[in-house]
Amino acid sequence: MFEMLEKNIVDMIEEQQLKLGYLAETVRLYYPLSSLNRFVGRDCTEAEMEKCLNEFAVEVRGRLGQLQVSNRGKRFCIAIPPEGAAYVHEHMDTHGFLASFVEVIGTHGTTLEEVLSVFRAYSDGVHIEKVDNNEFDYLVYFENGIPDDYRYCITEEGNHIIYHRYTREDYEEFGF
Repeated sequence: MFEMLEKNIVDMIEEQQLKLGYLAETVRLYYPLSSLNRFVGRDCTEAEMEKCLNEFAVEVRGRLGQLQVSNRGKRFCIAIPPEGAAYVHEHMDTHGFLASFVEVIGTHGTTLEEVLSVFRAYSDGVHIEKVDNNEFDYLVYFENGIPDDYRYCITEEGNHIIYHRYTREDYEEFGF
């Protein structure tokens, strides 16, 4: 029941470590109730989600350490202790798509075509859509969900390219 949530937490920590480097520190991730409900396949109230996340914390303790869960209304914080950050660091793919993507996009002067070439190196089925929504310039994702199913919202800002990464469901909920 918790596989999707654990995968998302690991993915978020991996992305952070690829961007900023590894530190043995507590990582705090914030989620809206609607996202958590999708991850756990339920339609929980705030109180029910708190109980559900405490069950999740017990299930992943051996991998991610003793999680701390809190919330303010429909916004939840999951605090992953240093041993969880270490677990992700020890098991992450430093040569896969995300590592290549973060390396290219983090380089000053990178072009959009260089960024898109990273996607194309990992799949023949890359969706690239120019958008006009005042939020970002391009929506890019892997059509078959391999190597990941995230939606990459890419913006060209002078000599920099920035991005935000969303689950498919969150992207659809936000209604970009």
